[in-house]
Amino acid sequence: MKIVSSPVYLDTSALAKLYIAEPGSDALEAALIGRRDLIVSDLAVTELTSAIARRRREGDLSAAQADRLYRRVVADVSGDEFLRAELTPSVHREAERLLLRIGAPTPLRAADALHVATAGALGARTLVTFDVRLGAAARAFGGLDVLGVS
Repeated sequence: MKIVSSPVYLDTSALAKLYIAEPGSDALEAALIGRRDLIVSDLAVTELTSAIARRRREGDLSAAQADRLYRRVVADVSGDEFLRAELTPSVHREAERLLLRIGAPTPLRAADALHVATAGALGARTLVTFDVRLGAAARAFGGLDVLGVS
């Protein structure tokens, strides 16, 4: 995986691969090493926290592991590892406009629309996602380069 356009927006599926070992985690990490243009939204942090909590409930993580993982994510996103994108009222309004586009080639879910709108608001040129539907929406609505899924 090679990322040429900058800045780079990471959705939740990409962010998760950086903290939870999954297929594709190593390739993604190698592609991101040394970059200082990585954007992560508050939405991705909340969605990743939900995934951590689900893994805890299902017994894949202990309470202590889940707590450590959550604290690490928050520390990294609050520090200088990532550029943090807030969900502002203007991002919400843009997401709503995307959701209401008539004749759109790709149906959008609310969270996907927020990811695309957030990436656009911060001037991202590339969106990294492992969610096929979000990838299609980012291409169709945001004109973004999409990496991670085909």
